[in-house]
Amino acid sequence: MKHFKTLAEMHRANGFPPPEHPMLSLFMCKNSCSIGETEFTGDFYAIGFKKLKAGLFLYGRTTYDHDSGSMSFVKPRQVIQFKNLEFEENGFIIFIHEDFLNGHVLHNDIKKYGFFEYELSEALHLSPREEEIVWELYRKIETEYYNNQDEYSREIILGHIDSILKYSQRFYKRQFMNRMDLSGKLVSKFNDALNLYFGSGLLEQKGLPTVKMMADQLNLSTRYLSDLLKQETGKTAIELIHIFLISEAKNILKGSDSNIAETAYTLGFDNLPYFSRLFKKEVGISPNQYRKQVVN
Repeated sequence: MKHFKTLAEMHRANGFPPPEHPMLSLFMCKNSCSIGETEFTGDFYAIGFKKLKAGLFLYGRTTYDHDSGSMSFVKPRQVIQFKNLEFEENGFIIFIHEDFLNGHVLHNDIKKYGFFEYELSEALHLSPREEEIVWELYRKIETEYYNNQDEYSREIILGHIDSILKYSQRFYKRQFMNRMDLSGKLVSKFNDALNLYFGSGLLEQKGLPTVKMMADQLNLSTRYLSDLLKQETGKTAIELIHIFLISEAKNILKGSDSNIAETAYTLGFDNLPYFSRLFKKEVGISPNQYRKQVVN
């Protein structure tokens, strides 16, 4: 698989002229997009908008055929492939080398956006008004990119990219709310998956449930699952797993003669001090104190 350390390498491999800036590249996709017919990775972020008519866009080894205007976000060294893409309308891709962010607040802030961890099937689907906002910001970047860049250009361009990311975060929250309306409460499905995990003997086979295990059960990426649950409940997936485990622990301590160590082992904890710390964090008192209260 080809890995591009620079944007110039990617341009040469695809027969394109050199980028206007060595750390930034803009691609306007009119009717089709011929970048990366084979899988590749690179030291850059990518932000793309597309409305596919045909073809597949592979990201993270997951394919998804879009039938509406959507945005996707790729982090450095993630697998990308564009194959036989035909567009209903114009689209664009912004490639940003990670070094372009050095010394700018976006260098750290971009890592906070969870959607760079999402699978392609969890792309952001835009409303017509949201599309207008994103296109307006892209055109501002494009204007700055092609018009004699100077010492102010980098700050201006990164400011517009930052705005795209902030708007995308807002639009994803809207999508999360719509998703809940369409597919029901995710937390119920999440708890059902946890109950199934415990009831089917997987605890004995695989140990404590992880966010990835639960995400796989629900056909979601780990980050998308946590962000959806955070929107719905105010708590992340790992926090909900901990709440579930401690609820089970309280039930065992109250309804059986199991001691603290036996309870922890039953729930898959190999580390008793970790179990005790987690229990106290969630309940406010230690397992021993809780057991004494139950006995009394």
